[in-house]
Amino acid sequence: MDATDAHTQQLQALQDALRALLMPLAQLGVARGLPFAAVEGLLKQAFVQAASDAHPGLLAHRKVSRISTVTGINRREVTRLTQAEAAAPRGRSLVSEVFAHWLSDRTYRNDDGSPRALPRQGPAPSFETLAQAITRDVHPRSLLDELLRLQLAHLDESNDTVVASRTAVPRGDSARMLAFLGDNVGDHLRAAVENVLGGGGNHFEQALFADGLSDDTLAWLREQVLAQWQGLRSSIVPALEQRIESDGRLQPPPSRRWRVGLYSFDDQGTPAAVEPAPVGKRKRSPKAEP
Repeated sequence: MDATDAHTQQLQALQDALRALLMPLAQLGVARGLPFAAVEGLLKQAFVQAASDAHPGLLAHRKVSRISTVTGINRREVTRLTQAEAAAPRGRSLVSEVFAHWLSDRTYRNDDGSPRALPRQGPAPSFETLAQAITRDVHPRSLLDELLRLQLAHLDESNDTVVASRTAVPRGDSARMLAFLGDNVGDHLRAAVENVLGGGGNHFEQALFADGLSDDTLAWLREQVLAQWQGLRSSIVPALEQRIESDGRLQPPPSRRWRVGLYSFDDQGTPAAVEPAPVGKRKRSPKAEP
C-alpha cells in the first residue's frame, strides 16, 4: 500500500468515526428543537478554539491567518469567533458531592453498602452532618431542598428522615442531565481523542461488547454493571476525599482534575429485525477492545 492509499484509508476511517459520533448529537438536537445552524455555529467555534490552542505562541494577527488556513473558515469569521466571549466554566456541584458522600462514606451507609435513611438534623449520622461534611457555606436545608427537587432523595415527614433515591440520576431537571452529558461524554471523548492522537496509553479506556443476547441476559448485565460501579465508587470516593483534603494544603494549590465513569448500552429500545439463525452458526463470545 502506498502513502496515498494509506492516507485515503485514514480519512475514510476518520469520517466513519465522526459519523458515529455525530448521529447521536443530531438525534438530540432534532429531539430538542435545536436547528442545524446553531450546531454549525458551535462546531465552527470549536474548530477555531482547537486551532488556536494548537498554535499558542503566534501573535494575534498571524494566528487569525493560521487558524483560517487550518480550518478552512474565512478570516473575517475567525476574527469574529476569536473575539467572542468564552463561556464561563461551571462551578462545583455541591448537591452531587453531598449525594456521592452519602453513597460512599461508611458513616452514612448500612452494612450492605446501601445509603442509610438519615435523621434530617442531629449528630452524625444525620443529613445535617452529611451536608456540613461537604460545605458550611450553604445551609443543609437548601441542599436538601435541591436533592428533593432532583428526586435524588425524599423526606419522610412522619419521622423527619431523609431517604436516598435508588438512582444517582437527577430526574425532572433537563438542564442538569444535559450538563452531565456534556461533562461525562465530553471527558470520555477527550480521553479517546488524546489516545488516538498520542498513539494510545494516555488514558484508560476499554470496553466489552457482545451480541446475540436475550432480554434476560441484558437484565443480568445491567445488575452486574450497577454492582461493579457501586463497588468502585465505595472504594475510591472515601480515599479520594482524604487525598483531596491533603492536596488542598499543598503550595501552590494543585489544579489537575480527574474523572472516571462507567457506562453500558444496549439496543433494547431499538430492536433489530429478527433473522433466522443459520444452522451450525458458531457461538459468539464477548469481545474486548482497548
